[in-house]
Amino acid sequence: YVLSSLVLFSVLESTTPPFFKDFNITWAPDHTQLLDNGELLELKLDNTSGSAFQSINQFLFGNITMQIKLVPNNSAGTVTAYYLSSGGLYHDELDFEFLGNETYQPYILQTNVFANGTGNREQRIYLWFDPTADFHTYSFLWTRDHIVFLVDGIPIRVFKDNSDIGVPYLNSKPMYLYSSLWNGDSWATQGGRIKLDWSNAPFITYFSNFNSIDACTVWNVNDTSYCSTPGTSWWETDYWNASQLGQMTWVAENYLVYDYCTDTARFNGVTPPECWNNWH
Repeated sequence: YVLSSLVLFSVLESTTPPFFKDFNITWAPDHTQLLDNGELLELKLDNTSGSAFQSINQFLFGNITMQIKLVPNNSAGTVTAYYLSSGGLYHDELDFEFLGNETYQPYILQTNVFANGTGNREQRIYLWFDPTADFHTYSFLWTRDHIVFLVDGIPIRVFKDNSDIGVPYLNSKPMYLYSSLWNGDSWATQGGRIKLDWSNAPFITYFSNFNSIDACTVWNVNDTSYCSTPGTSWWETDYWNASQLGQMTWVAENYLVYDYCTDTARFNGVTPPECWNNWH
């Protein structure tokens, strides 16, 4: 009986699509589809619903990576979100939000950081490639010292631990990984001026590389000390250096659309305190 149970478990384990080993569909399963033997997931948006998934586990520090191929052609009004969040009123969150656009107009990638419930740290860039033509890799490198947003391995943004100057850092709240495709035409494209054209539906975003999360998994939210203790994981090494700073500078000089750090009118003429430190 024990042997039979072990064989059955082994068969079920081997036949479980890779996606369901680490993720669950959380919104509109009928608007999702697994392809390529479970190696590829598509999220759909039409005039009845969007769709979403999230990780089964929570994480505290690590390298969180996903490959994404975005909605092609006229994607105006669509938002593909890929983010980490702890949930709750005073939540921590890291965002990639891909804002669709009209045909032949470029996507905008918006990133944001919420620490202890406070966000308002938006940065927006154009991408240096067509994100609808093929899969590209989007990553959060999250350590005890800094958080780096990367696109195909190129850092586009860093948020450092500035707790010594009173800025909360994301170092104590485990986060789930989420992704969704939804209607954001009230704000996403040209400030909401361009709306979704439902005649182009369904809008589809593809996701792959589900087994590439290299992070500290939190099994007990009441005890995260083992994730906070320095270990030997490669992502705990001193990643941030002059080379990465140079790459981020290249992105800022050529593709930056908006940076909250330079929007002093928004903050009553005061630059947020973390902005200078994040570049030095």
